[in-house]
Amino acid sequence: MPSRARILIIVGDFVEDYEVMVPFQALLMLGFQVDAVCPGKKAGDTCKTAVHDFEGDQTYSEKPGHNFALNAAFDDIRPESYDALVIPGGRAPEYLRLDAKVVDLVKYFVDARKPIAAICHGLQLLAAAGGVSGRTCTAYPACGYEVKASGGIMKDVEASEVVVDGNLVTAPAWPAHPKWLAAFVDVLGYKVVHKEGHSPRAPFVPAHS
Repeated sequence: MPSRARILIIVGDFVEDYEVMVPFQALLMLGFQVDAVCPGKKAGDTCKTAVHDFEGDQTYSEKPGHNFALNAAFDDIRPESYDALVIPGGRAPEYLRLDAKVVDLVKYFVDARKPIAAICHGLQLLAAAGGVSGRTCTAYPACGYEVKASGGIMKDVEASEVVVDGNLVTAPAWPAHPKWLAAFVDVLGYKVVHKEGHSPRAPFVPAHS
């Protein structure tokens, strides 16, 4: 893998706000090249997002989120030029899985056994591409039936936990971001280190392991 990994994020309208904003910005902060794309849109276009929260109701609540700006065009993507894939959740995966080009794109990463990080409802899209068959993973609980029906081994964990199966890193929802992203960076073959000779208050820097 090159010293500066290229990561692709697949986005759609009403993607979960945190689940696209946080990994996009965090992975950029660590020095990776991150391209966010949506079918039918180009760099500079935006996707509406939804904030899913857990407020004591029988299911998650949904509120309007930020507009998320894309930085690459879906039609220009060549999957072989990327090292890894991120699939956020929200409402987007339920319709993105109906687009054959999107499914084929995800299937490329599945077949190539490249690192994949999927969270919450993102498992709906991963399942549609055959990416959970025979794999141990987790998802938002309501997606568990789809994981099982697609041949996956659904592991029920707390919302703040992560499940790693080889190149596949999954989590139930955005409370898992710290562990989910840390595990994904580890699977990518990178680690965060402290510069020798610097104060413990010095910022972290990314370094390939």
